[in-house]
Amino acid sequence: MNSSTPIVLASSSPYRKELLERLNIPFACQSPNIDESRLNQEAPETYVERLAIAKATALAEAYPEYLIIGSDQCSVVGSDIVGKPGTREAAIAQLQASSGKTLTFLTGLAVISPLSGWQRTAVSRFEVKFRDLSRAEIERYIDAEQPLDCAGSFKSERLGVSLTQAMRGDDPSALVGLPLIQLSTFLREYGINCP
Repeated sequence: MNSSTPIVLASSSPYRKELLERLNIPFACQSPNIDESRLNQEAPETYVERLAIAKATALAEAYPEYLIIGSDQCSVVGSDIVGKPGTREAAIAQLQASSGKTLTFLTGLAVISPLSGWQRTAVSRFEVKFRDLSRAEIERYIDAEQPLDCAGSFKSERLGVSLTQAMRGDDPSALVGLPLIQLSTFLREYGINCP
């Protein structure tokens, strides 16, 4: 366990890549190929943690000497998981359903070392209270941001912040998709200097 351990981010997300670059540590990116279907009756917290672990372990055979970082995110309204919309129409529907409500964004994190068996996991929570949104506001936001690959159609780091009334959580980077505060803690625990 030392700071020369190579790191791979098990993701093709440009948002997660950009976040990890903030820590100024060298890393590679590799997209894991996993089934992201939710299990029957699976709690949202369990779902994102399971997928974060699955993403990291999917790369274990190809990267046995690396420290592998996996992460997954979903948003929840009540007990319903709100995923990535994929289409403009679905994004409009998601944001209309979120208008005036609070969404909880859950971000699972897994950091594993296949060689040593070392593993740490966590789930970060972040709440976003949306203000009452008109359809015109929603459409302008979607047209400007194209948040079709974002959970809940929400990009907090950009124009999405204008849709909110309040946000509450310990780590704003978790809302974007990779909880850097928790990740930094895990990296230091493993022996990687951060900073």
